[in-house]
Amino acid sequence: MNAPFKSPAEPPLWDLSDLYASREDAAINADLEAARTAVAELNGLQGRFAAERADAAALGATLDRAITLYEQASEKLGALGAYAFLAASTNRADAGAQGFEADLREKITAIATPTVWLTLEINQLEEAEIEAALAADKKAAVWRPWLRRVRAMKPHELSEELETFIAERMPISAQWPRLFDETLAALRVESGKDSLTLAEALNQLSDPKEAKRKAAAQGLDAALAARASTLALVMNTVAADKAMEDRWRGFKRPADSRHLANEVDGDAVDAMAEAVAAAYPQLSHRYYALKAKALGKAKLDQWDRNAPLETTAPRGFDWNQGRELVLESFGDLGGEFAERAGRFFDKPWIDGRARAGKQSGAYAHPVTADRHPYVFLNWMGERRDVLTLAHELGHGVHQTLAAEKGTLLADTPLTLAETASIFAEGLTFDRLLATAPKAEQKGLLAGRIEDGLNTVVRQIAFHRFETRFHDERAKGEVSADRLGELWLEEMGASLGPAVTLNPGYEAWWSYVSHFVHSPFYVYAYAFGDLLVAALMETRRADPDGFAPLYRGLLAAGGTKTYVEALEPFGLNPRDPAFWTIGTKRLERLIDQFEALG
Repeated sequence: MNAPFKSPAEPPLWDLSDLYASREDAAINADLEAARTAVAELNGLQGRFAAERADAAALGATLDRAITLYEQASEKLGALGAYAFLAASTNRADAGAQGFEADLREKITAIATPTVWLTLEINQLEEAEIEAALAADKKAAVWRPWLRRVRAMKPHELSEELETFIAERMPISAQWPRLFDETLAALRVESGKDSLTLAEALNQLSDPKEAKRKAAAQGLDAALAARASTLALVMNTVAADKAMEDRWRGFKRPADSRHLANEVDGDAVDAMAEAVAAAYPQLSHRYYALKAKALGKAKLDQWDRNAPLETTAPRGFDWNQGRELVLESFGDLGGEFAERAGRFFDKPWIDGRARAGKQSGAYAHPVTADRHPYVFLNWMGERRDVLTLAHELGHGVHQTLAAEKGTLLADTPLTLAETASIFAEGLTFDRLLATAPKAEQKGLLAGRIEDGLNTVVRQIAFHRFETRFHDERAKGEVSADRLGELWLEEMGASLGPAVTLNPGYEAWWSYVSHFVHSPFYVYAYAFGDLLVAALMETRRADPDGFAPLYRGLLAAGGTKTYVEALEPFGLNPRDPAFWTIGTKRLERLIDQFEALG
């Protein structure tokens, strides 16, 4: 380990035994069989929707039974898939864990694929027939939000044979993200005398000593460049696979399928991205020029982007200190929020310890409504780790609240999925700033601005890079060199003239996992951050009135669109002025930073 702080309270490892005891647990086969049984009963209903379309009560009862069985099968298969992924992500060097995940994914697909008829037959019904059925059966009416999402896909559905083919192909397609993960998990970054994992090297970019930042950056340059051709092949294959399916489904642009899943208008996302790009000069360009001046440099090297302002080691946090700060911050919203977050610490639901073979990054992974989520991060004891912990626990608390809706209805579109996480991060930062000695406040403020730039400006730059890549991939394979050119163009535009993009930085596109695992996910971070900025301004005006409305937003899960979810707060995200609330809030933080001199 090369973490900058030696933590007396070591971060925890999770215990997955409340899912399954081991890969040999007999419950795995039992749950596979239970899922097969539910699917067999579900498939016995095939053809009933069309037969009952004239009988609203009968159709309502059949809809309720079919969707209930689908949810029951999804819960069994979801728990199995989560267990395999969680176990594999903590040890990407373990061939047994990786093989188990791949094999189980194939078994899950084999069981789930015969249910493709369900949404196809639902979408053969007329809107009036479905409305009559929901009016006639109260239990069926509960599924209205799920049916709304199913109906949205109607124009893009294919034949049952093609839908079956696509579903059966998924485990094979998933091997490309697996190759990506295993390649990066095995990566070693030579930094001075140290050999670092990817997570450790990225962490060292925040070291107070420029020599260590530079060494880590140059080590990353070499390590990523050596693997760029393989990772470019992965990117190209994932993009081509996606383009083929998009073409069959009739999506006009590469991001359209993601927009549909998020229940958001693509034009609104484009407008948001354009608004953020237009604000680059007032935000990132201005801030990095101020930071260069604060560090006594004419320009920042790219490895200075997240450098602390202090030349001495910044304040570190052991695990218990991080836990206390985060729980106090959740408590600012009310006791229930702190209690729900506290369960993750009281139970072995967090894997925070960085170690060789563990994949980099952080996530909160929901399982099913009847199982708790898990939180994954690589704790290094820095301020950013405290905020990452708050971020992922925000997801976790959101997932526990939404679970009250059941597995299918708890699923939240990305337009709202980042709300609780970014909100929790913001509350935790406010507490960090309020409790920091005055000498540390400018450095903390700089860190908060940089987090905002990373969440809004950087993610929009990622989105623009990804959009250009997919557009070019439609004309043929995009080389690693061309990917580097696109990367430098978009990063240069976002960072501005005060940041030098040093030689070697052109390969850094290759470690961004979302490009491979979840194409066009990244704009959700900016979307969520700007949305949360509006919510935080609302809370500032009425903290007591805000909390119950906020709980309601999270507990609604995926039952409301983001427009409906924001109505109780008096916010309208369809108004272009809505998006400027967040950029102006970030601009005010930069004003405050400049005023501190």
